[in-house]
This record gives sequence, C-alpha cells and structure tokens, in this order.
Amino acid sequence: MTPEEMETRIVRYGDLKPCRTAFIDAHTPGSDHKENFTIIGGGVSESPDQHVHIKDTPGFNIGAAGQPPKCRNSLHSHRTAEVFYVLKGRWRFFWGRWGTAGEVVLEEGDIFNIPTGIFRGFENIGTDYGMIMAILGGDDAGGGVIWAPQVIEDAKDHGLVLGENGVLYDTKKGQTLPAGVCPMPLLSDAELSAFPEPENDKVVRDYVARYWDMMALAAKRPCQVIGETGLLKDRPGFEVEFLTRGSLPENAYKLSAHEILMVMRGHWKLGWAGGEKTLAPGDTCAVPPGLEHTLVPAMSGEASLFRVMNTADKAGPTWTN
Repeated sequence: MTPEEMETRIVRYGDLKPCRTAFIDAHTPGSDHKENFTIIGGGVSESPDQHVHIKDTPGFNIGAAGQPPKCRNSLHSHRTAEVFYVLKGRWRFFWGRWGTAGEVVLEEGDIFNIPTGIFRGFENIGTDYGMIMAILGGDDAGGGVIWAPQVIEDAKDHGLVLGENGVLYDTKKGQTLPAGVCPMPLLSDAELSAFPEPENDKVVRDYVARYWDMMALAAKRPCQVIGETGLLKDRPGFEVEFLTRGSLPENAYKLSAHEILMVMRGHWKLGWAGGEKTLAPGDTCAVPPGLEHTLVPAMSGEASLFRVMNTADKAGPTWTN
C-alpha cells in the first residue's frame, strides 16, 4: 500500500466536513447550531446534504457531533449500538421518554455505550465548542433514528418535516412531501411504553468508562473497553480497545479484522512496508485487514487512542449477561 493509498483511508480532524441540517431538530431552538459528521459509512443522517468521508463500512459506522455551549441533541433512540467518547469539552447525556430518567456527565476521554432501545439526548455543558466521536452498530446503522414524538412536533413548528421514507423536507425552502409519501407517524402510547427507562446508577455502572481508569488499566496491555470480557460487557458487532504507549505491541502486527484507529491524545506514527503516516488527535484511520504495521507514539508525553474492530457478532440490541 502506497502512502497516497493510505491517506485515502485517513480522515483528518481538520478536514471534517459538517452538515448543519442532518436531523429533524436542525431548526429547533436550542438544537439549531449543532454540526454532524459522517466519517466512515453513511451513519443515520436524514439529510442528502450530509458529506460521507469514507463510504465503505467495516461492519459499523463512525461519526461525530460538534456543538457550541448549551446546544443539545434531541431525544431519540436506536435499534443498534450508539457509543460516544468525548474528544473535546464537557457533555451531559440524559435519557428517558422526557429525558428525566437519568443523566451522566462525561469529561474528555470518557466513553458511553448507550443502551439500545432507550430515548437519549446530549448537550454541551462546557464553555467552548465541543466534539464527541460516535460508533454506530451495523453497516446501515440500524435503519435510522426513532424520535420522541415531541421532537417531531417541535420540528414541524419550525419548518422541518420527516417523511416516512426517512428523508427530511424543509418547508422554509418550499419543499413538500413527494406524492405517496406520508409524514413519519408519531409513536403511540402503547409503542412508547415499550421503551425502558433504566435507573441512573445501573447505567453509569454498566455503560460508562472513565478516561483515567482506562489509562491505568492500559499501562501494560490494551484495555478492552467494549466486548464480551470488556469493562462494558457487550457484543454489538464490534469491539473497542483503549491503548496507551505502554500497551502497544513491541513488533509489527496484523489483524484479520478491520482496525479503526481513533486518536484521543498525542501524535502517533503508523508504519508499514510502503511508508509511514502521522496521526493527530481527532484523526480516524481505517487500517485494512491483513496489513502488517507498527504503531508508536511520535513524541513523549500523554498518548492514547481507541481501537475499534469488527466481530462476527450480530449488530443488534445491547447484550447483557
């Protein structure tokens, strides 16, 4: 593989292209300044304007959300995994039918494997623009987003209508639903009753891992964060590991799985027989299966990254033992 070919498999943080109309709440006050990014795979964007950096998926999707202070993402649910880690800022995640069942605050480097089948939302509670990176289960990311009814109703009041085909139409731009396409129906009370509202302590205990805990656990070997034996025991169709300078293989290695490197802190050198690339915080690199390579920090100081690998497990609801 040439350096030029490898560069096509790297999405640089500084090259990310945002979409400001990706979801139904794009015009709703309080949510109208967020930016969404699709890094690997199409994600769950409802807008044809969303730019996709790498279209081929390794069994899961990689995306990101950027928001200024006090901006929030509205209550929604997914049928497959939605995992976030905080790259920049301080974020509050909340869940439940009205967003009042529980909440947790995440700092930089913390990771949250949000249980499938619950309504969830999040907001930037920091003092500057924040960024969270996302891993979504499945090649098609579970078939889209399920919105809480009040989100759809609020969006309609501000000019955005979601069709039953999963596409957004902006009435402020004169767009209307195509012939034969009805608006996305609201969930009934019976359907809403099927969405659980887990207790706060259980969610924080079983689905959240803290950055400095992972740093300590990865001092000598990779820390499995999400997996059957991970800190957050789950089998959503992928595994997540956390690596520091002390947990890296001493020699060149190769994997049979797709290996997605997502840099948290520090600069890293990725080397292979055809060349070398440097990865910076916020960069995402898709290392192809079977490529023998080395991975080392490029300089002294704090260095950490998340490594995501596809598995044979079905991308479905959160697994519990």
